[in-house]
Amino acid sequence: MNRTSPFPTEIGRGQQTSVLATNKVIRNTYMLLSATLLFAALTAGVSMALNLPHPGLIITLVGYFGLLFLTSKLRNSAGGILAVFALTGFMGYTLGPIISHYINLPNGTQTVMTAMAATGAIFLGLSGYALTTRKDFSFMGGFLMVGIIVAFLAGLGAIFFSIPALSLTVSAAFVLLMSGLILYETSNIIHGGETNYIMATVTLFVSIFNLFTSLLHLLGFMNDD
Repeated sequence: MNRTSPFPTEIGRGQQTSVLATNKVIRNTYMLLSATLLFAALTAGVSMALNLPHPGLIITLVGYFGLLFLTSKLRNSAGGILAVFALTGFMGYTLGPIISHYINLPNGTQTVMTAMAATGAIFLGLSGYALTTRKDFSFMGGFLMVGIIVAFLAGLGAIFFSIPALSLTVSAAFVLLMSGLILYETSNIIHGGETNYIMATVTLFVSIFNLFTSLLHLLGFMNDD
């Protein structure tokens, strides 16, 4: 008498459910990321058109971390969508004066476009690599966390003590760290480490934002030379 065990079927169903859930998170993340990037570009454009001043370091940090906390708090509700647009829109507003500054430099428009193209190429290349190879980059988590904290504190030091060389070093470090974060977060989504598409969107958006501004700083310095 042949009796078929139900376990393979149940395991198969569980795996299928997991894959469907992961694909949904990936789809929702990239849809929301695209929308927030467009919204941030809009707010940056408005900021540039109105020639709005940069809000300054303190307001920027308070606004960023405050809205980040709000987004995290509301991540499992519809309010999380509004919060993530508030966060990315605010970041776009702070970006406007920065872009205006570089555009007014010699060959500034070319510098901005080069930084933008490089950011897009790096993001698409790294996220595409993680999605197609499905490699697990979770081992990078601890290193990235420590590296980002150290680079952030070093960046504050460069601002307060006006050390251009340290500022450039921090920008170079952030290019590497944000590239690693893109790999890490994309892998995290694929392997079920991140199941909330709102927080996944925020992580990828912040990676792209910091990657762009860091490249802009480095390219602007090289162009100035």
